[in-house]
Amino acid sequence: MPDEQQLAVEAAEDGLTALLQDMVLDSDDVQQFLDGLVEVASRAFTGEHGEVFCGVTLLRPQSMTTVASSSEQARVMDEVQYGFDDGPCLRAAREGYTVHIPDFLAEDRFPEYRQAIAGHGIRSALGIPIRLDAGASAGLDFYSTRPHAFPDTSITVAEGIARDASRSLRLSVRIAHLTDDAGNLRAALESRTMIDLAVGAIMAQNRCSQEDAVRILRAASQGRNVKLRDLAASVLASLGQQGPVRTHFDG
Repeated sequence: MPDEQQLAVEAAEDGLTALLQDMVLDSDDVQQFLDGLVEVASRAFTGEHGEVFCGVTLLRPQSMTTVASSSEQARVMDEVQYGFDDGPCLRAAREGYTVHIPDFLAEDRFPEYRQAIAGHGIRSALGIPIRLDAGASAGLDFYSTRPHAFPDTSITVAEGIARDASRSLRLSVRIAHLTDDAGNLRAALESRTMIDLAVGAIMAQNRCSQEDAVRILRAASQGRNVKLRDLAASVLASLGQQGPVRTHFDG
């Protein structure tokens, strides 16, 4: 590869890497990141490569699904693969290597599938594995309306997108898990605070110990078949406490 081409490929990869990293930080959830990924990938290749559609297929034991697609046509093209249980993206995801179809009309690896996909106006495709944590695998799919739409330089850039997407997606999933864990912890702490305040109110009203107040609250919760947190909220509301109770931390 000439030096100028190499530099162009590296520049494109660096730009896409930075963009994907920003998307991880800017995305509210994993789905938003995936939707952004396929849009970026599709735009990166549409033009001199013809009209390019992009999708991400997720494989799990006994299931396969398109988790993001740049267009409705991209989703339909993935569904065609699922119908034959084979194709460039499925094979890439399952076997872990890039599958390039230069021209479906001259392809002999997928005899039945190639006829079906060519009938949709798709002439070339690229399936690239996205490596995930154990228990799942994924593939990044590119479809073009032109034959020979993905030369070696484009394949290198596409593989770079998949490689960065793999790292970014794993990071995005971990961030989502951390966010969920933090949200669950905060909800638990706020519930605990609300219950403690309700117990204090019962102690004041009944001039009883904390243990007796907890017993009263639990008995009422069971008798009314109401969650302890909801009953505590009702007790506080009856005393004029409106809205959620905030848990405060010192330090």
